[in-house]
Amino acid sequence: MSRPVYINAIGKFLPGEPIENDEMEEYLGLINGKPSRSKNRMLTQNGIKSRYYALDKKQNTTESVAGMAAKAIEDCLKRNDTAKEDVQFLSAATTQGDLPIPGFASMVHGESELPVCGIASHQSVCAAGMMAIKNGFMHVQSGETDNAVVCAGELPSRMFKARRFENQKSIVDKGSLPLETDFLRWMLSDGAGAFLLQNRPKKESFSLKVEWIELKSHASLFEPCMYTGMNKTAEGEQGKSWIDYDSFTAADEAGAINLKQDIRLVNNIVGLGVQHFFQLIEEGKMDPKNLDWLLCHYSSEYFKQPILDLLNKGGVTIPEEKWFTNLHSKGNTGAASIFIMLEELLYNKDPKDGQKILCMVPESGRFITSFMMLTVVGPTGEKKTLPLTEEDEILAPSISTEGKPIQEWLVRGLTSVWVDFENDLRSAPIIKKIYNGTITLEEYRLLLLNLRQQVVDGSQWIARAASNVSMEYFDVRSSFISHSRDEHRDYQMLEKNYINCGGDKEDLYSGEKNVGSEALSAFMFHTASKPNPFDLLGAMFIIEGLGNRIAGKWGRAVQQLLNLNDDQVSFFTYHEISDSNENHFERFENAINSDALTEDLAKKILKTAKVVAKLYRMQLAEIGNY
Repeated sequence: MSRPVYINAIGKFLPGEPIENDEMEEYLGLINGKPSRSKNRMLTQNGIKSRYYALDKKQNTTESVAGMAAKAIEDCLKRNDTAKEDVQFLSAATTQGDLPIPGFASMVHGESELPVCGIASHQSVCAAGMMAIKNGFMHVQSGETDNAVVCAGELPSRMFKARRFENQKSIVDKGSLPLETDFLRWMLSDGAGAFLLQNRPKKESFSLKVEWIELKSHASLFEPCMYTGMNKTAEGEQGKSWIDYDSFTAADEAGAINLKQDIRLVNNIVGLGVQHFFQLIEEGKMDPKNLDWLLCHYSSEYFKQPILDLLNKGGVTIPEEKWFTNLHSKGNTGAASIFIMLEELLYNKDPKDGQKILCMVPESGRFITSFMMLTVVGPTGEKKTLPLTEEDEILAPSISTEGKPIQEWLVRGLTSVWVDFENDLRSAPIIKKIYNGTITLEEYRLLLLNLRQQVVDGSQWIARAASNVSMEYFDVRSSFISHSRDEHRDYQMLEKNYINCGGDKEDLYSGEKNVGSEALSAFMFHTASKPNPFDLLGAMFIIEGLGNRIAGKWGRAVQQLLNLNDDQVSFFTYHEISDSNENHFERFENAINSDALTEDLAKKILKTAKVVAKLYRMQLAEIGNY
């Protein structure tokens, strides 16, 4: 049994008040009584402006990591009005618990006072949180439990207290910490987050449906990169464990228990993360064009530009407005970061029903890459009833024939092409947003702008086709000319809609075709330039059928979703009621019922319909790609 899984509530706990950059050493203390020489450089690179510490200015720890996780759980359950006694499973994650033994989940279970239930502990670095989420997800998905609480907590600040290092050899001999430890003092922050996973969405508020979670370890390819409990050799190999020193004092003096980052290895995480991203695309698990939000956990702004550069080299561009992080205000909270980011996005950033959220959490510990795909599910009571749904069957345009076998064969073929075309259209990102009710005004304007460049060409290729029809087919030629006149009115209406939606008139005239429109127009002009290009009847069937059967529903849905006036959507809606639209199909019927229709021409008409159907869908799929 496989059931849907929803994040129905998110809680967080951030200790104390936000700490600005110039206050950090008041809490962490001065190493050897001196300000850090690396602090300002590291803070400039990582972009963090404030963070939270479970420390006071005397370097006393004010919280336990298990206690912070328990407080995040309490916040989470209150948001959903869920009683603690109803929780069936607890999955908990951290980089470093309060105790080596017992497991972190046991400590959180005790602190949170949840009932007797199943538990699982996950210890790693940043990806530990995703491991815990996947464990809870699989419990609910499989039907083993109806709910799960998933949490992650981090308290790295206590590992960086100045007095912890006083007896270490590097301080005694050199008066400073090695960079591999010192720079981490300015990177890491304290906090905890929690999810409530259930097998049904919440009715009165937003939920996040978990579509899939994927993690990959690359540890067989690399030495540890972020680690504690040893010192590496000069060659970068693993040294002895802190437990194997003659005493814990000796391990401390050697700095073996310090948290460290191997700066020589850390940049590998960028390439591994982007490689995994591209693999997900190749496997069909996601399409970057369908993403509405990308929550990428990166430890420092330093890594963002290399990620962007590698994505761009692979042909993927994710607009800046789709990226979301709170690194700058909450700091890098490791395994808890994805919880704390999603909590802010869900409750403070006005997500829309149907939006897609991709969470990306790389880990440099020994290199793990992890991804999670979420879909926003709006409150049931607030969903608008649209004039179309993804389940609707939109029938092919009705065509009357005189009953001749070749005519009937062509109509059957065109009907089959229409079914494929209409199904393909639904998967175009901009059309999916209309169906699921998430299209924005900006995206609607972009749709109009992209369509306008091709619609302008419509009257021109039809006129060219008319000029290439010989006089013996005068009636067909007249039909093409009349159709060209109608198309001229179409693009004028579209332009008015665009301007009435706040679009800039100059953009209309300076705009260029997207790559799909280029392909469609090129094919249409090429075909129209042939002698007696009657195979363009296949193109007319697709394009006019779109106007007759679908465009009106799109227009009314957009109007309802965005509260628009008639003069902002009339390009779409008039096709549904316009006499000219009926005239177009009457002309089409006259053409295929004429003596000009032969078996060879019928095959050409059908092929042209197939080509135009694919190119029109491509035009819609490539909105904004010039």
